[in-house]
Order: sequence, then structure tokens, then C-alpha cells
Amino acid sequence: MNFKPLGERVLVERTEIENKTASGIIIPDNAKEKPASAKVLAIGNKVEDIKVGDTIIFEQYRGTEIKIDGKDYLVLNIENILGVM
Repeated sequence: MNFKPLGERVLVERTEIENKTASGIIIPDNAKEKPASAKVLAIGNKVEDIKVGDTIIFEQYRGTEIKIDGKDYLVLNIENILGVM
């Protein structure tokens, strides 16, 4: 992948969420919410507190979804990131 976010942006890949409830009920894909955590793959030149490889929590329904080499990624502004795990 050859993508470098600009400024205060971060390229992330969402982490997969469990497809079963605690009681063992399987949740279909169309009923799942998109996860609000992701692994950082690339950072812009103005990002200071986050590094590649960090797992972050971000505001749900934020960012721009992009597809690179057939995989889905998300580009977030630093202001939409709530914290690092």
C-alpha cells in the first residue's frame, strides 16, 4: 500500500468485532454496528501523539472510507480520535 495521509489525518483499518453475543447468539453482518476502534497504518506529518501500530478509539460515523487494493480503510482527522489503547 502506498498511501500517506496529509496534515492532521490518520489512515486506519477497523478492528473486527465479535459476531456473537455473550450468550452465544450469532449476529448477522447487516445487524452489526461498525467498530469504533482501529489499528493505525499511516499518519500525516502534523500528527504527534499517535504512531503507526497504535490501536485507537474514534468517534463513530466519522472519517472517509477508502478502498486500496480491494481492502477497506478509513481516513480520520486527528480531532475525531478519542484516545489510544
